[in-house]
Amino acid sequence: MTNKSKGSEAMQLPLNTIMSGDCIDVMNSLPEASVDLIFADPPYNLQLKGNLHRPDNSMVDAVDNDWDQFDSFRAYDEFTKAWLAAARRLLKPNGAIWVIGSYHNIFRVGAELQNQGYWLLNDVVWRKSNPMPNFRGKRLTNAHETMIWASKSEGGKYTFNYEALKSMNEGVQMRSDWVLPICNGHERIKNERGDKAHPTQKPESLLHRVLVATTNPGDVVLDPFFGTGTTGAVAKKLGRDFIGIEREADYRAVAAERIKSVRRYDRSTLEVTQSKRAEPRVPFGQLVERGLLNPGEELVSPRGKIAKIRADGSLVISGTKGSIHQVGAKLEGAPSCNGWTYWHFRRDGKTVPIDMLRQQIRSEMRG
Repeated sequence: MTNKSKGSEAMQLPLNTIMSGDCIDVMNSLPEASVDLIFADPPYNLQLKGNLHRPDNSMVDAVDNDWDQFDSFRAYDEFTKAWLAAARRLLKPNGAIWVIGSYHNIFRVGAELQNQGYWLLNDVVWRKSNPMPNFRGKRLTNAHETMIWASKSEGGKYTFNYEALKSMNEGVQMRSDWVLPICNGHERIKNERGDKAHPTQKPESLLHRVLVATTNPGDVVLDPFFGTGTTGAVAKKLGRDFIGIEREADYRAVAAERIKSVRRYDRSTLEVTQSKRAEPRVPFGQLVERGLLNPGEELVSPRGKIAKIRADGSLVISGTKGSIHQVGAKLEGAPSCNGWTYWHFRRDGKTVPIDMLRQQIRSEMRG
């Protein structure tokens, strides 16, 4: 089910559009508690002093745009407070937010997140595999940015596709340091003059990981600082609905053209690996109730030992009685046992794991 059919508030949302205007005003005009996830890449307030040159005296195309200029830290803090309040109002009770920044601003943003009642879940270090060199040689090469992931409140049941990230990471838990390249080459969008269309365009790989990790197909993702539309492009590919807000007309035009050319992945590929805890619970006794297995039928252990099924879904073997897990653990002399993979039943001369029957029931429950 998509968010378009989850409630009347979703019907009022300008889904899959880029809205023009100040992000605070636009967010305040949208329905309350209507968004599943917000990805925000706010101005960094870099406080650059003068031009930056390479050793060959060529000028670096640094971030010196008007939208990144603030008169003082106080002015930046007031701006941060206002847009974060507008964002929190939009989030559903179980919604979450990602904010990315550099050392210039992320600590100030993090403090305000906590001030407003957001609950910090992780900070993620995006370690750039190909960072911009430090040309002056007076500081360390700035090779990372920080992302803060926070739920709307402490008790929020936010989305986290743990198993999907583990699968993406070759079966190993995903860590909080992500090594990904900065946006360059064919992915870097250029304007008609051949210059970078946006100085801080984020790579699609970063948004792909964020959206796979913390959203599901059909969720609504809002980006209040849309820029050239990376969030929208990746959301469209992954079957999520997006709302972009961007006040600069040039960026809106680039983003619209970019997203128009994006094709959504086939629906069959959008589902991701789910946690086993998220699967519907099926007691072994339900297999007996439904006649998929019968009282008196035999189950076989990996060592060839035979247990009989009782009418209440318990097993009995040589005076040992209990659940499929308890009896399996007793036979193995182990503290625990996954009875679903341990026990097999016989059909047509073959032994089949009882988990196959559990998955059959789960498939029916999912509809």
